[in-house]
Amino acid sequence: MVSLNFRDPSVKPVCAVSNGVRVLVVEDHPLLGTAFASFLNAEADLTVVGVARTGAEAACVAARETPDVVLMGCCLPDMSGPTAAGMIREALPAAVFVFHSAYDSEPVLLDAIDSGAVAYLAKSATAGEIVDAIRRAARGEILIPVGFFAEAIARRRNVSIEGRRHKELLMTFTPRELEVLKLLAAGHATPAIADRLHIAAHTVEWHVRHLIVKLKVHSQLQAVVEAVRQGIVELGLPEIANVQIALDAHAA
Repeated sequence: MVSLNFRDPSVKPVCAVSNGVRVLVVEDHPLLGTAFASFLNAEADLTVVGVARTGAEAACVAARETPDVVLMGCCLPDMSGPTAAGMIREALPAAVFVFHSAYDSEPVLLDAIDSGAVAYLAKSATAGEIVDAIRRAARGEILIPVGFFAEAIARRRNVSIEGRRHKELLMTFTPRELEVLKLLAAGHATPAIADRLHIAAHTVEWHVRHLIVKLKVHSQLQAVVEAVRQGIVELGLPEIANVQIALDAHAA
């Protein structure tokens, strides 16, 4: 497997500031966690400062013991490994993460990379491979499959672009238009919206026409669907909304 292998200048090499690497093992399977701790402690330059079985426990141990490297499982009883890594990074921004998982799948690996993984190992990795990955991670190296690393960057870029588009779209609406849109999504027809907002029915229709244009759709019903899809509003009670929106679908 072709991997990135370079030194990250933002990661301070552990070996340059101490005589050994402090490791926290996070593994839900007790026998496997004990095995990891045993062969890691057998190395003169590695010290296991704790073995945690859950994400919450890992966060507590990490805050107390300040490990240099966290050997993190991807599936924990209370949360995912990437979620736990995010919690640990809040208290220890300098900690680096070596993930190991029985699931060599793209989504799992991408989540690990997003949470700050510098290495990703399958559960089939040998003790020697795990030791080597921890040492190299402590030196500031990043060992991630090239294809997955590129995909993770693309996914982050897409999320960023979608977030920016969402904000830009929200900025095109006036406060009154958003009020009308939310009431439409709640299942209210034009007369009810006019009554609630204390405006004329034709004014509501005027706002709806603007919403249709800004959302780039062709009807009031499509405007509600698109607004829900974009995460701008949420539908109200389905049994009410479906009937009233359907009755009012051609009002604009």
